[in-house]
Amino acid sequence: MDRNTPDMRVWAALAAVYVVWGSTYLGIRLTIDTIPPLLSGGLRFVAAGLLLGGVLALRRGAAAFRMTWRQAGGATLAGLLLLTGGNGMVAVAEQHISSGLAALLVASVPLWLVVFRLVARDRPYLLTLAGVLIGFGGVAGLSLTGGGGPSSTSGIVVILLGSLSWSAGSFLSGRIAMPRDPFVASTVEMLAGGATLLVAGTALGERLDPAGVSPTSWLALVYLILIGSLVGFTSYVWLLGNAPITLVSTYAYVNPVVAVLLGTAVLSEPLTPPMIAGGLLIVVGVALVVSTERRDRRPPATAPALDRA
Repeated sequence: MDRNTPDMRVWAALAAVYVVWGSTYLGIRLTIDTIPPLLSGGLRFVAAGLLLGGVLALRRGAAAFRMTWRQAGGATLAGLLLLTGGNGMVAVAEQHISSGLAALLVASVPLWLVVFRLVARDRPYLLTLAGVLIGFGGVAGLSLTGGGGPSSTSGIVVILLGSLSWSAGSFLSGRIAMPRDPFVASTVEMLAGGATLLVAGTALGERLDPAGVSPTSWLALVYLILIGSLVGFTSYVWLLGNAPITLVSTYAYVNPVVAVLLGTAVLSEPLTPPMIAGGLLIVVGVALVVSTERRDRRPPATAPALDRA
């Protein structure tokens, strides 16, 4: 298929990435209602990793997992930064802030990636820097006002630290040894990140009481495992090989919009003027960064496939 002429399969996969990754914030919020945040993330990624690894083993056998120690170590480090630090902190933060505000602040990831590039002396375009300044203006506004609604300063700090961890993992993933097969790499990342979340949650005193978990939380956790971590991810990987990157990368500024709308519609989360203004600045900044970076046919400054795994 010509990657420059999208067909219905491309639009269907793109719609899945838009909706699925945008909906994971709602799924996390519903899960942590009655399941501790770190343990819920650990269960999610270990289960998803075992399922994906099982499918790979059935289709390709043990040979699918041949990799060097450096590659295994690289995938493990990426899993710790992306999933333990990134997604784990999102779950912790959503105990204190709305899912919509969390999504808007996480949308700053492409902006942090430009900062990492500057540190690595990779000089971006002036328009890229302008987008970063605009986007961080929105982040600052949301952080200082709390989105204009009930929120916790600690929750905002945690979500920003999680975004920074995700950005570091995204930045390093393309610069360290990784398994060649992205599905194998993702299996290692999910198992490493999920296992660490289980250990961290237990060490910090989190306990899972199955009898105290609501049906809604169980259903949300299953949704995150099967739809968020598997359907969304496989759709994204398929798109990378079958659609123009200029089209695929639009997920970076559509996901937060979907998350805010779902949080408002399902959880009646407040949608305040400061949230709208700050969110628009972030989305505009990210759109400017992504569109400017595409002109040189370089990968967009967005997180890799597991961004909303």
